Parts: sequence; structure tokens; C-alpha cells
Amino acid sequence: MSVTGARGTVAARNPGRLESGAVLVADELVRPGGAAVECRAAALLAGTLRRQGAATVRGPLHLDADADAGEAGALAAVLPASGGGLTGLGAAAADGDRAGRTAVRAALAAWLSVAGPREVVLAAPRSFCAGVERAIEIVEYALEQRAGPVHVRKQIVHNTHVVADLEARGAVFVDELDEVPDGATVVFSAHGVSPAVHAEAERRGLEVIDATCPLVTKVHAEARRFAARGDTVVLIGHAGHEEVEGTLGEAPDRTVLVETPADVEGLRVGDPERVSYLTQTTLAVDETAEVVDALRARFPAVRGPASDDICYATTNRQDALKAIAEEADLVLVVGSANSSNSVRLAELARRSGAPGHLVDDVGGIRPEWLAGARRIGLTAGASAPPHLVGAVVAALSGLGPVTVTEHETARETIRFTLPPAVRPSS
Repeated sequence: MSVTGARGTVAARNPGRLESGAVLVADELVRPGGAAVECRAAALLAGTLRRQGAATVRGPLHLDADADAGEAGALAAVLPASGGGLTGLGAAAADGDRAGRTAVRAALAAWLSVAGPREVVLAAPRSFCAGVERAIEIVEYALEQRAGPVHVRKQIVHNTHVVADLEARGAVFVDELDEVPDGATVVFSAHGVSPAVHAEAERRGLEVIDATCPLVTKVHAEARRFAARGDTVVLIGHAGHEEVEGTLGEAPDRTVLVETPADVEGLRVGDPERVSYLTQTTLAVDETAEVVDALRARFPAVRGPASDDICYATTNRQDALKAIAEEADLVLVVGSANSSNSVRLAELARRSGAPGHLVDDVGGIRPEWLAGARRIGLTAGASAPPHLVGAVVAALSGLGPVTVTEHETARETIRFTLPPAVRPSS
């Protein structure tokens, strides 16, 4: 089995028995004499192979310079890395697995075609915001403090990695309260819930720990206040989003939802002189401004909140991204597909003129995105763990030397207190 690379053609020892359809992706290339080359881009290669239908396993791949290259089911390359060192890429299919061998060749060739030096510009702020940190801490403390199961209604925050980690630690995620046993503990997610959900929990005797972000709670209070003074409340947001569902539930008979300026054109209200608007906290600032302008043109007497409903963290991350996107060949946004603020960042990158892609983690990056991209902007949505950003930088450094800089447009110092139900004693 052959190994090809910048240092010439060598060969790899059979990595051992692999199940049919499985591919070994090298964490390191072990050279004759025991010297090892770290494969920092292994997650990139593994992601491509998984998209091709292969089951991947990770481990070392041993090189053998005396073996005949010939037809190979294992391939690898050794590349220059930052600081004058080396980095590697390698994978091996099971003996006799022609499809696996073809997949290995194609995947390795795709990543080698985009190897080379790059600059990565980190947007700051990025990743977790105060509301997300608070919500995660609430579940963590609840798991520590309660003997019985801790149920969480919906995803505590919209990130697959956060949810998987908390599940592994014992949290039980449910879609609705009817999945929670009477009298059990339930955490409401950071996105908030309607009064009807609170009432159902009380009727069922559930111990509720409310992890609603305080900035979402602010919007709920505004909805109640605006409706109480007799206004039609126009909520700007995305239909079906959990935060929107909770806000709509505060005054369902007096609240209408709009998403675009076109929705405003078709809006009918009881009294055009008594109209107020609110917004989902995770919207794109520029797009929301267009909807607000349409509301003001249609209803000149419309009133809004005393301060913006789009939260500081969403605004800060968008401002930081805009500061780097125009000079970037590519923008990568780390975040889950159901994360509104993460999706908005990828959209904003594209509106700023750069190809923008949303990835759950490093495994979602595709080699064709990197073709010709020597300056990469990198950020993460407010619900994405910081370590995922570090993993992207590390993986890109496995394709060649990487220079990392950070462009900071704001510094966040806000921290929200925990609710009494889980607040640790001092």
C-alpha cells in the first residue's frame, strides 16, 4: 500500500483488519524508526469520506519505505507545516475493498489539491454569549444537584455538540412536556416558552428551572405591556422558531408575525394608530431594519421597544464578521443549522461579498470551498462552543502553514446570574 507526498513515494504497512466499508483515517503517520508525523487535518479528510458513505475510524498509519508502492488501498502525504515542521494526511481502506480504495484516493486527492499556506482571520467576539453560557450552566448544576432525571424541553441552545455533551452527562431532552413524568424536574430552554407551557408545567406539578435568556424575557415583558395598552403587536421573526413561538404566546390575540417587508404590505390591523413592533433577538440587523422601515412607512405612528430587541451578542458577532468578510476569500461560520444567529452570520458573509458557509464542526468543511482561498475569515455563532473554532484552525494547519490573526470589534463582559433553583451556595 503506497504513501505519496511532498517527501516522495513511500509505503504503508497494513493497518490491521478493517471491516468492509470502513476506512482508517490517520491521526498520525508513523515513519520507519518510530518518528511520527501528526495528521492535523484528519477531521477534514474523515468528513469527506463520511459524506461519501464510508464509516471512519481513527488511528496511526505506519509507513514502510521498503515496501512496493504498487496498487494501494492506503495513501498518505507529508506536507510542510508552520514553523518549518511537517504535517500529514493519510487513510487506508480494508484489503479488497475497491470502493473504499477509490474513496480514499479521491478524498486525499481533493484535499491535497487545496493544500498550501493560508491566513486565518478570527472575528471577535465569536462563539458563546452570556445567555448561552447561563443556560448550559443551569443544566450542569441541575444534573449535579438533583438525584432524579433532569429533563430539558427542546434543545437547551441550538447546537448539536452542546446537546450531545449534556445528553452524555445525563440530561434527557424532550420535545413536549407530556414526555416528562409528573413531578419531575424540567428545564426550559434559553429560547423561552409561552405562558401556556408554564401553566401546563404547574398543573403537572413539575419542578421548573427556567433557563430563558434574560434578553428574551425582556421581549416577553414588552409583548405583554404593548398588548395591555391596546396595541397590535407586530413581531418580526422567523415562523416556527422556538423563541418566536414563546413570544407569540404572551399575547396571542393581539400579536401578528411578519418576516419580510412584503409581509408588512399585506398586514391589516384594527387601529393603524395603535401599532407596536418587537423583534426576535437573533435576527440579521440589516434585514430587520428593512422590515422596521416598511412598518414605519405603512404605520407612521408605530412604536418600538425602548432599546433594540436584537441582542448585543447577535449584533456584536455580525459587526465583527462584517469587519473581516470584505477582505476574505472565504468565510466559515461554526454553528448548527437550526441556530438562527449562526445562519444569519453565513448569510451576512455572502451579502458582504465573500462565499460564506455554515458548518457544525470541522468535518463539515468541503475541499472545493478552499480552492483559491488564501485568506479565510472564521467566526462562530453564539451557541457554538469555542473549542470548535480551535479545531478548525488546527485542521487548516494540517494543509500547510497557517498564520492566525484576530480582529476584535467589541469586548463582552456581560454575565447573567443563575436562577435561585440552581444557584450554588457561596
